[in-house]
Amino acid sequence: MILRFLSLVLVVGVVSNLPGQESLSQVFNKTYPKLVKLYGAGGIRGLAGYGTGVVISADGLVLTVNNHLIEGGDLVAHLHDGTRVPVKVLAREPELDTALLKLGSAKQTFDDLPFFDIEEAYKKPILGPGAAVLAFSNAFQIATREEPVTIMQGNIASFGRLYGRIGIFDIPFSGNVYVVDAITNNPGAAGGALTDRNGQLLGFVGREVRNELTNTWVNYAIPVQAQVDVRGPNGMSRIGILEMVRKKESYRPAPKADKPVDVEPYTGILLVSNLIDRTPPFIEEVIPGSPAAIAGIKADDLIVYVDGIPVPSINTLRELMFRYKAGDKIRLDVRRRDQLVGVDLIPLKAPGGSKPVSPLPISPLPTGGRP
Repeated sequence: MILRFLSLVLVVGVVSNLPGQESLSQVFNKTYPKLVKLYGAGGIRGLAGYGTGVVISADGLVLTVNNHLIEGGDLVAHLHDGTRVPVKVLAREPELDTALLKLGSAKQTFDDLPFFDIEEAYKKPILGPGAAVLAFSNAFQIATREEPVTIMQGNIASFGRLYGRIGIFDIPFSGNVYVVDAITNNPGAAGGALTDRNGQLLGFVGREVRNELTNTWVNYAIPVQAQVDVRGPNGMSRIGILEMVRKKESYRPAPKADKPVDVEPYTGILLVSNLIDRTPPFIEEVIPGSPAAIAGIKADDLIVYVDGIPVPSINTLRELMFRYKAGDKIRLDVRRRDQLVGVDLIPLKAPGGSKPVSPLPISPLPTGGRP
């Protein structure tokens, strides 16, 4: 935590202004009133009892992350001027890891709060790597009441899919995110604002998570334009943050599809034995007539990418493939001799419908080998 705080202080200290550009102080002063400090459930098992929210309407609509903080019934917010107000949860969408809140009560209403125009932010293009960004949040609960929130400066490192984990639990959102080169995702920062250098809203600071493929901490923000495809009882559908904001309390979370508990997808791929932690995912055998054989996968191929995600080891491949279901279309890139070959693989239900011996959807055997 100390190292994270030092990074926060050092990053702020290296800001320089371009000719005609507002100073960081000017941008900060016009932007931080559009955030609130949230206080709710937490304080046990390392879960912070505080967080951040982004005001998106003059009457007090707030967007934040869908985390433990809003689980309790005593959620409150501190406004930029120190006013303490109750908070109501209007809607939640676990698939987007986002929640919509409302400040105030029947006796305490607002109509002139500073806010980000999310409709305008939604129309702006996604920024690419290298773009300068600012992160506003109540990291480490440095501020209370009228004290200003924290600001950090960094750059966008990439824009791509998120694969994260909190402890042993996967976070639900796996869409595209802004990955930044500053240590923004600290305790209390979740739900803060990621803006461009002029204070225009880009997205919302995410949780503290690790990349489950590399076991490294990820500093990311969910973009305002975030959308995900979800599988419901009636097939696939697409949902987005803006839809939840427009529907407010009438919004209903995406329905959950029934998940098979005793049958896993079958590909017909048999891998080499997984003897070490980073055993490369070489294919030992392809079962004739299987989905892998139909896709054109061959023995001795090395699986390099799954839907664009690098797979340096069998363990990583297992983590990725477990996300897919029978009937999903999976893009595999394999190295075949000195060429990179792309194939589309559509797994089936496991033959016989019996329970597999391993949660490895890429092979009917735990670690490869022949039947």
